[in-house]
Amino acid sequence: MTGALALSFGMAILSNATDSRSVTRRGLFWGAVGVVLFSLSLPAMRVAVDDLDATFVGLGRAIVAAVLAGALLAIRREPMPDRRDLPRFALVGIGVVIGFPLLSALALKQLSSAHTSVVIGLLPAATAAWAVARAGERPSRAFWLAVVAGVIAVLVFAATQGVDGLAGADLLVLGAVALGGLGYAEGGALSRRYGGWQVISWALVLTAPVLIVPVALSMRGGLHAGATEWLAFFYVAIVSMFVAFFAWYHGLALGGVAKIGQVQLGQPVLTLIWSALLLAEQVTAAMVFAALAVLACVVATQRTRAAAVP
Repeated sequence: MTGALALSFGMAILSNATDSRSVTRRGLFWGAVGVVLFSLSLPAMRVAVDDLDATFVGLGRAIVAAVLAGALLAIRREPMPDRRDLPRFALVGIGVVIGFPLLSALALKQLSSAHTSVVIGLLPAATAAWAVARAGERPSRAFWLAVVAGVIAVLVFAATQGVDGLAGADLLVLGAVALGGLGYAEGGALSRRYGGWQVISWALVLTAPVLIVPVALSMRGGLHAGATEWLAFFYVAIVSMFVAFFAWYHGLALGGVAKIGQVQLGQPVLTLIWSALLLAEQVTAAMVFAALAVLACVVATQRTRAAAVP
């Protein structure tokens, strides 16, 4: 009898460990899908702001996404979020609906997509820091060492791309990084309760009313742009601002905000590849080497354990 109980207990432990690894792998997969979709955002925004007002690109995209989100919520008849969670949805809105898109669009009026992507490479570290403060996670020391290594790899990557020093617009990008990390961490934590697509949808719908006036003011000079610029705008409105978050927040909820957030260390590399293909920037051997270094850091973060506290 005792042997049977021990065998049953051991099988339960093994089953739980297998389930945990399966959840982490699924979180990694969905996080990677989100990063691939996000990686086109900066090149697309860089194209869009050539002819369109940066405020319109940064905030107008949220209006478009909010219409889609509202329609989806209505079709699915989703209940309103709990009133006590509304301040947390507001933080998501401030971070990823207003702060990150607006500040990065303003910066891209002055900076190249490649330059901006290097500074955005600090976003995973910001997400991990906010995960500690907002999502109740306590990553291990090994995890933080891997994060630091990833940040160093991003900075080295900057040197290989000829990015020297911080321009004034870089401060806007750093602000975008800080607010984006907050929105990712808060949204990832909320996704554990509501689901990834519900979180971004409600954040868009609840934030949209405060965007109407600034977007209307940004349209006073007219909206004169070519088909390519409009295509780029609708990419960031529909994919970057809406669809990509379905996968991203789902991945964060499954695998942990801090841990899955580090998958985004690969985003600067992907963005530079897209910039080379779409904006005719040169792909160098140094870029390939940096890509391998950054991806190695991503693998290292995934091999560490992050504990959660209530």
